[in-house]
Amino acid sequence: MKKRNYVLLMLVVVLTMALTACGAKNESNNSGTGNGTTAGTANNGGEGAESTLLDTIKKEGKIRFGTEGTYAPFTFHDNNGELTGFDVELAREVAKRLGVEAEFVETKWDGMFAGIDAKRFDVIANQVSINEERLAKYDFSDPYIVSKAVLIVHEDNADIKALADLKGKKSGQSLTSNLTQIAKDNGAEIVQVDGFNQAIEMLISKRIDATINDGLSFLDFKKQKPNAPIKIVAETEDASQSAFLFNKGNPELVQAVNEALKAMKDDGTYLSISEKYFGADVSK
Repeated sequence: MKKRNYVLLMLVVVLTMALTACGAKNESNNSGTGNGTTAGTANNGGEGAESTLLDTIKKEGKIRFGTEGTYAPFTFHDNNGELTGFDVELAREVAKRLGVEAEFVETKWDGMFAGIDAKRFDVIANQVSINEERLAKYDFSDPYIVSKAVLIVHEDNADIKALADLKGKKSGQSLTSNLTQIAKDNGAEIVQVDGFNQAIEMLISKRIDATINDGLSFLDFKKQKPNAPIKIVAETEDASQSAFLFNKGNPELVQAVNEALKAMKDDGTYLSISEKYFGADVSK
């Protein structure tokens, strides 16, 4: 009996040692597999890295531009209803040089920044002036146009002759435009408008006293409607620069657009578009 118990005891010990060794072996194998997987993932990290916006644009074959479509001569509809304008033609040429199609998402100015924040489009092409507030939140391309803001009134108005005369007067402005701040700084009562055309309509009908707007837009409007009863009485001292606007974090796209703009200036394409709309080089 004692001999049998001894044999059984020895069998238990042997089996226990075997199971322990097997478990250690499996644990070692599992640990090795885990390290291998982690290393593999790390090694493949470069290949599986998140695509940039420029990558996505090229893959989809299109770049989406946010624009008003109501702001001549920068972005508007011609007599055939086709979207055109200085900014629109520049945007189409940029897209062409990126090897993709330009798609335009027409948006009212006051919803433009909310649109790009929500990524409804990739770029804003709408005569967007560069200022410190916007630079804090967005990225810009190199400037492609320089212009001055002007104070426009009805031709019958003899009271407003300078920006300081806006105090207590109604000025039609887009709320998110940097020109609105100029009107506020001079004491104007701001009347919200959707854009340049509405401001001019309200000015002609004398529902507002003035509007501060882009000088190039005024010249284009007077060229189209020379008898319109409006006039410029003052202009800002400093010229503003405008450019394409992007959400931050897309340096590859900004660089690609800048390269396209430079190539357009180098080969004369930019000057051709500029002279078509303004009769001059408006990049200086």
